[in-house]
Amino acid sequence: MEFKELIQRRRSVRRFSTRPVAADVVDRLLHAALTAPSARNSRSTRLLVVDDPALVARMAAMRDYGSAFLAEGVPLAVVVAGEPALSDLWRENAAIVATMLQLACVDEGLASCWVHVHGRPSRRGEPDGAMAADLLRGLLPLPEGCEPLCVVAVGYPERMPGPLPPFDPETKIVRLGASRP
Repeated sequence: MEFKELIQRRRSVRRFSTRPVAADVVDRLLHAALTAPSARNSRSTRLLVVDDPALVARMAAMRDYGSAFLAEGVPLAVVVAGEPALSDLWRENAAIVATMLQLACVDEGLASCWVHVHGRPSRRGEPDGAMAADLLRGLLPLPEGCEPLCVVAVGYPERMPGPLPPFDPETKIVRLGASRP
């Protein structure tokens, strides 16, 4: 698949078929994701792979908004975490890995959806209450010294959403110097 097609086809999908993702496909996804660049080549990102649908469903409770779809048959969830001790840019490094993971999913005929964890309260109405990351830590054996950034839900889509709505890129781009069209 051409890169331009790959980035056009990447969409957030929240409804997946129950078809499991084969182990060799999961391995390719993880290896592709970990080719992502990192600040000073710190490689500060860690991945925790959860392919037990019952455990993925329990992960939905980490937040009362934005993660409920995890309880609806998501076959695979990848927790993307960073090691702050390795880089002060662990969040950025982990975000790049998560993005590479999502693009690798498209290349494999899969779909994905990012669920943000870091800095998010577990309950929308309680911003100073329990945090999603703490609830996730209580549920999963996150590696010592790691902070979860997000969970990427992965699977075969129940249906693919339509193309992205059109937008005017010129409203998002500021051109300086000779790069003007």
